[in-house]
Amino acid sequence: MIAKLRRIATLVFGVLAVAYLSYVFFHEPGEDAGADRLVISVFGVSQESFRKHLYNPFEAECGCKLVIETGNSSERLSKLAARKTNPEVDLAVFADFDALSAARRGLTDPIDVAKLGNYDRLYEFARDPIGGRMAVGYTVYAAGIVYRTDKVRIESWNDLWQPVLKDRMVLPTLTSSGGPMMLHMVESALGGNDPAFRGALAKVAANKESVVTFYERSAHLVQLFQQGEAWAAVTGRYNLPLLQRLDLPIAWATPQEGDAGGRNVMVLIRGSRRRALALRLMDKWLSTPVQTALALDLTDSPANREVVLPPATASLLTYGPAMIQRMKFVPPAQVLDHRAAWTAAWNETIAR
Repeated sequence: MIAKLRRIATLVFGVLAVAYLSYVFFHEPGEDAGADRLVISVFGVSQESFRKHLYNPFEAECGCKLVIETGNSSERLSKLAARKTNPEVDLAVFADFDALSAARRGLTDPIDVAKLGNYDRLYEFARDPIGGRMAVGYTVYAAGIVYRTDKVRIESWNDLWQPVLKDRMVLPTLTSSGGPMMLHMVESALGGNDPAFRGALAKVAANKESVVTFYERSAHLVQLFQQGEAWAAVTGRYNLPLLQRLDLPIAWATPQEGDAGGRNVMVLIRGSRRRALALRLMDKWLSTPVQTALALDLTDSPANREVVLPPATASLLTYGPAMIQRMKFVPPAQVLDHRAAWTAAWNETIAR
């Protein structure tokens, strides 16, 4: 009897072991193992707005718990790479070039856009921003020129170098998000298309003595305008509300060459076993109601072209077909392939 029970126990154990190994090796991501939670990796800014308009409503709909990891891109990319074979995160957001870096390192998977009901509502720039269906854009921002209308006229990116702006111009440092975008537009205004930005770097270097400072933080930029030290600056449009609170005649220029464009995107992490749930969150994030609510909070400019905003809000965001058509995006591959050369040239001719 005991021997028979042992044989039965051995058989049951064998069946369970085979089932477990089959699950481990053949389980598909879309089956959503442990779908009572979803781990997302995001920027740390505006989390109260995201909690109100996205996280809380989604948790109520899915009956699940969102686990939010925040940090800058380099920190979060490093964590993803360290756990490549055993990922904790299911969905992450990055600037488009960092998303391409993650894809090149095998950290992300293609997105089945057929499962995104709001995909067709996106502007074209957001639909396949890094190629291979490896990302979907959820917000956009312009980088352009703000200026004192009582002090100077700006009609071209080349107007940054006019004598009246000597010691009154503020530019972003290369390591900020606006640095490469500025160089992209300066290069374009010079009539060039060199991905190494040699012409733009030389132009900035030739005029560096006219620059009050190469800034990193938005607060510093605002302070310089407030103190009357800055009459023109290259900055992201997301800083416009801060500058317009100064009660100074500050305007957003519309240079003939257009504005630089930047995109933040969502990616799916390779090895995630909560794929279906991640796609549900992604789709909700792209929906017209959520994109509208985030825009009204001045949290993000919408990638959803169906969002309708009141004029007062729209004027502070990167919004609408006219502004979208003006933007020129730095190709993500160009950033990754040439960033080291840009940095070396910047350090050699500008930063020293």
